Amino acid sequence: MFAILLSEGMDPFYENISSFPTLIYTVLLVVCIFYWAGAVLGFVDLDVIDLDLDSFDTSGGDVGSDSPHSTPDVLAGLMLRFGLVGVPVTISVSILALIGWLLCYYTVHFVFPFVPGSFLKFAAGIPVLVGTLYVSAMITGVLIRPLRPLFQKATQETIKQVLGQTAVVRTSRVDNEFGEATLEDGGAGLILKVRTTGENRFAKGDKVVIYEKLSEQNIYRVISEEEFLGL
Repeated sequence: MFAILLSEGMDPFYENISSFPTLIYTVLLVVCIFYWAGAVLGFVDLDVIDLDLDSFDTSGGDVGSDSPHSTPDVLAGLMLRFGLVGVPVTISVSILALIGWLLCYYTVHFVFPFVPGSFLKFAAGIPVLVGTLYVSAMITGVLIRPLRPLFQKATQETIKQVLGQTAVVRTSRVDNEFGEATLEDGGAGLILKVRTTGENRFAKGDKVVIYEKLSEQNIYRVISEEEFLGL
C-alpha cells in the first residue's frame, strides 16, 4: 500500500491536495482528523467548538463594524442559515470539510488543466473555494437533518439519567474550564462535558458525581464522591 502512495502515479493527487484552493480544505480535514483522534483518546472535548446558537438573534440586521454581533455571532448566524444546527458543531464542520474537499479536489482535477498560467489558476481558485464552500454547506445541512431528533432525544434522556450518578474522568484533567467524564449506562457509555466549581481539579480515572446541569452551556457540574456523600 505504501508503494502505491509513494509511486509517481500519485504525484497529480499530491499536487492537487497541496495547491490552492484544495489546500484550504486539506488543512481543515487534517485538523478534523487530529481532533477526532484526540477526542477518542480523551485529550479534547467533543464540543470544543461551542457557539451559542440559541441566543443568536435571527430576526435580521446588518453585521458590520458598528454591529453588536461578534465573530462567533456571525458564524452562528451562518450556521443557522445553512441549517448546520441541532448536532455538535464539530460534526457539522467535519462533514462540511470532507464534502468541500471532495468537491474542490475534483473541480481542480478536471477543470484546472485547461486554465493557463499559475496566476490564472490562483484567480480561478477563489470562486471555486467560495462555490464549493457554499455547496458543501448546503449538502451538509441536508445530511445532518435526520440526525437532529436523535441528538435532541438523547439530550433530554441524558439529563434525567445522569444527575446524582457517578462518572469516571476520561480526559487528562477536569477543572472549571475543561473536562469530560464517562458514565456507564449499560451500553457503550455516555461521554459528558463536565466542569468543577472553584479550584477543584480531577485527573483521568478519578470518580466524580454529577449534581447539576447547566443547559445554556451544555455542561454538567461535578464534585468528588466524598463531597457528595458529605464525608
